[in-house]
Amino acid sequence: MTHGRLIAVVGPSGVGKDSIMSGIVAACPAIKLVRRTITRAPNLGGEEYDAVTPEAFEQAVQSSQFCAHWGAHDLHYGIPYSVLEDVMNGTTCLANFSRGALTQAATVFPAMTVLNITARPEILAERLAERGRETGAEITKRLSQAAKPLPSGLNVVTVHNEGTLDDAVQAALAALQPVRA
Repeated sequence: MTHGRLIAVVGPSGVGKDSIMSGIVAACPAIKLVRRTITRAPNLGGEEYDAVTPEAFEQAVQSSQFCAHWGAHDLHYGIPYSVLEDVMNGTTCLANFSRGALTQAATVFPAMTVLNITARPEILAERLAERGRETGAEITKRLSQAAKPLPSGLNVVTVHNEGTLDDAVQAALAALQPVRA
């Protein structure tokens, strides 16, 4: 059996994770974009996700419907168990993750690559304000988490998203699929 890999995309709020992930999948349709389950109201923009109540999320956790789950920014996020099955069957899956959940994910997905996307704080603040989903206090709280370090011992590639989206997507593709000698 050929194993795929999980590409866990992390970075501070406003760094462009969803846009870069969409660009990666558009350039490499064989990569499967993971649809997360989130305790967020439906249709708020950004990524496509399955919206659930906190009670439904807890039931899903208790019935082992997630291969990884975490809480952040007063919400709960889950990666469906089917993603593990996809990776075990040879698919490369791309998922928006939390830095705090990477250690858990590494135990579930031994062939995991972390795509760490960064940008300067002033760029993040501008993007968060433009998307209009958070209050000023929430933006300040998210920016305070921006420099949080990654756990050690992971396979990490870092991409800076401070120019055009196309430049960031191309840098991510190059980092994830280096030319083989």
